[in-house]
Amino acid sequence: MSELLSRTHATALDAADPLRALRAEFVFPQHNHRDQTYFVGNSLGLQPRAAKAAVQEVMDKWGALAVEGHFTGDTQWLGYHRLVNAQLARMVGALPSEVVAMNTLSVNLHLMMVSFYRPTAERPVILMEAGAFPTDRHAVESQIRFHGFDPTTDLVEVQPDEPNGTISLAAIERAIAEHGPRLALVLWPGVQYRSGQVFDLDAITRMARLQGARVGFDLAHSVGNVPLQLHDIAPDFAVWCHYKYLNSGPGAVAGCFVHERHHRDASLPRFAGWWGHEEATRFKMAPQFVPAVGAEGWQLSNPPVLGLAPLRAALDVVDKAGGIEAMRAKSLQLTGLLDALVRARLAGVLEVLTPAEPERRGCQLSLRVVGGRERGRNLFEYLQTVGVLGDWREPDVIRISPTPLYNRYLDLHHFVEEVESWAGL
Repeated sequence: MSELLSRTHATALDAADPLRALRAEFVFPQHNHRDQTYFVGNSLGLQPRAAKAAVQEVMDKWGALAVEGHFTGDTQWLGYHRLVNAQLARMVGALPSEVVAMNTLSVNLHLMMVSFYRPTAERPVILMEAGAFPTDRHAVESQIRFHGFDPTTDLVEVQPDEPNGTISLAAIERAIAEHGPRLALVLWPGVQYRSGQVFDLDAITRMARLQGARVGFDLAHSVGNVPLQLHDIAPDFAVWCHYKYLNSGPGAVAGCFVHERHHRDASLPRFAGWWGHEEATRFKMAPQFVPAVGAEGWQLSNPPVLGLAPLRAALDVVDKAGGIEAMRAKSLQLTGLLDALVRARLAGVLEVLTPAEPERRGCQLSLRVVGGRERGRNLFEYLQTVGVLGDWREPDVIRISPTPLYNRYLDLHHFVEEVESWAGL
């Protein structure tokens, strides 16, 4: 076992890594004239080198053609959002018609709840996890109030029931069954942002639908991290961002999934905008809204082309990797090795909060420093000074996320060695 945890073994893993060449596709922040050891792809992914050229292509076309850029060439702006549809569909296991890149995650979440949170006096409840990312809780609470209901009774939060703050599938099942007759919507994450826990979305969807509730997923920490099969699992909707594991830049255009069974449902309410109007008649400028068939029918305004350009570059890197399955294969090894190193060499310094089972975690390990918050902040700030960057989540969690497109196995040893140095081991 000691050999498997050695630097020599990590060097061999890096040499044999089929994705090793992709590291050169990214721009690294520098620390003392060397690449920073970057473990924050779960918050903001690194810049793909091709992103600048993708944006420049749009800028050049704008300068040369102005408005005619909407209708000229293979990357014409009129359908620019469709240039990423096939790649996004592969990433989330969907049909191309079921996905669209638009808006930001919180905007898309609200738009989806307009259509899929339809509370009644008998069914007003939204169920979500306790400790959800604030944007989700804010959105849910505001939607409940908007419809005239009370979050104190109609927002149900499932509390952690496992050590280290994770939630068992049994606890989710109990909550859905207990509140089933009053459930309007189950809104759940694919990966919990603080703990790094991966959930069984198929099982959650089946439980929710058995009770007659709609189901939607926030996949902000899932897309580009773990494989998904949204079409087959068949939730009503899902939303996500692209600036984390898909490396599309700060505030990047987000993604949205609407299952095909809803594409021709004229009874669904929605907040309409002209880019959601069917393309064939959009420019007739008629007052009646005729929704495009598919997720595109939930668009509001014309696509932010300059914002979509880096997403195109980022998705091309995913294709070079061989897709999400190849990324996941390396991720399992990376995070598994990090977990083993922490448990073997830092057992008295760090506690691993993320589930130990590989199928219940993605790239991220959430770590708590033994000794309390002040000691944890001290370690976090020390790591910054030596060029090892994770991120901090209150009150006491350091998140370290080795990502398969650009992190190396030796990066894990750098992290562990610096923690040892800080701890005096």
